[in-house]
Amino acid sequence: MTPPPSPARPPAARTVVAVIPARGGSKGVPGKNLAQVAGAPLVARAVRACLASAEVTDVVVTTDDPAVAEAARAAGDVLGESGRLHCVSRPAAIAGDTATSEAAVLHALDAYEAMRPGHGADVVLLVQCTSPFLTREDIDGVATAVARDGADTAVTVAPFHGFVWRDGSAVEDGTYGVNHDKSVRPRRQDRPQDYLETGAAYAMDVAGFRTYRHRFFGDTALVKTDPARVLEIDDPHDLARARALAPLLDPSPLPSREDIDAVVLDFDGTQTDDRVLIDSDGREIVSVHRGDGLGVAALREAGVPLLILSTERNPVVAARAHKLRVPVLHGIDRKDLALKQWCEEQSVDPGRVLYVGNDVNDLPCFGLVGWPVAVASAHDSVRAAARAVTTTPGGSGAVREIAAWLLGPTLTTETPATILTTQTPATPSE
Repeated sequence: MTPPPSPARPPAARTVVAVIPARGGSKGVPGKNLAQVAGAPLVARAVRACLASAEVTDVVVTTDDPAVAEAARAAGDVLGESGRLHCVSRPAAIAGDTATSEAAVLHALDAYEAMRPGHGADVVLLVQCTSPFLTREDIDGVATAVARDGADTAVTVAPFHGFVWRDGSAVEDGTYGVNHDKSVRPRRQDRPQDYLETGAAYAMDVAGFRTYRHRFFGDTALVKTDPARVLEIDDPHDLARARALAPLLDPSPLPSREDIDAVVLDFDGTQTDDRVLIDSDGREIVSVHRGDGLGVAALREAGVPLLILSTERNPVVAARAHKLRVPVLHGIDRKDLALKQWCEEQSVDPGRVLYVGNDVNDLPCFGLVGWPVAVASAHDSVRAAARAVTTTPGGSGAVREIAAWLLGPTLTTETPATILTTQTPATPSE
């Protein structure tokens, strides 16, 4: 969900420009800045945080990749802030693996000021896409420190209480403590407070930055942030951790009734546990959850348009839909085309549709709707593309959980599963 804007406050007298470096290449994670966390590319998450800040005048994304620029512009369009977002093409000379962030920021500053003759930037921010849990408050903090409070530079930091060690064997110094004497183990409360640089956001006075050409000069303000949010994505494991943490750390990640005009449900793996039992006569048996039926009934009674959409041809899908009194389209090869047509027929904006899925054949539908939702047991690629993820697996009450997001927590009571049987010969699962 888009972070809300900062509370209203008098604007700073100085022009504050947030620069987001976002190269197309990356050795650790190919296409890293387009990698999705909670359904949004990393560059889009950084753009949203910057545009939500009341301190930031404009946002400049500097990139060598047209796809990154397009993702950034899309994020600005969604927020209705395209006028404050600028994309700058970064020259190859400062787009390689050895290029510094400072070089990219200086080039972006020059490009920005060329767009606005006579109106230069006073404060520049360096905001990193690789910190996915950067918040509006982080941006406000570093910007305020320089624009309002007189610091020359500012950096986001997190309280750090660890003992740091260094292996000095290569220089025959032996192993030693960097921030402590290894022969003394004082309690945490008896040690000086250390701070860890998060790598998320920096702010610099532009005149000083142009003079010194690095991000730390003069008086540096430390802007303290939540240690739980400190994560830099440098390799695939970091990206996997970010995706797992997003449901816990993202602000207001769940939709409300005001966000949704219709709910579309996949069947296998979403309303079932994705298993099929076959008896000796070839009949298929699947397990569904009674709580999901209660959730669907509550959504129907609340007037929310519903649809079950499945590639599965087995009659069990239609039987379940009939039981729930929900329209169904099944045996569908191109679910995305069927979903688009259904939205047109129902006069529903796809941007206000919540679609629930679990596997790769749901991804095209995820790309059409405003609220792609994955069940907890979904394939990793589906969880990564989702805007929200349930805590409940498919077939165990995930649909009821979603109904509770929209209608209130009274729907969260546990209810048992039930079994559906088809009387027709088994057919291959779609």
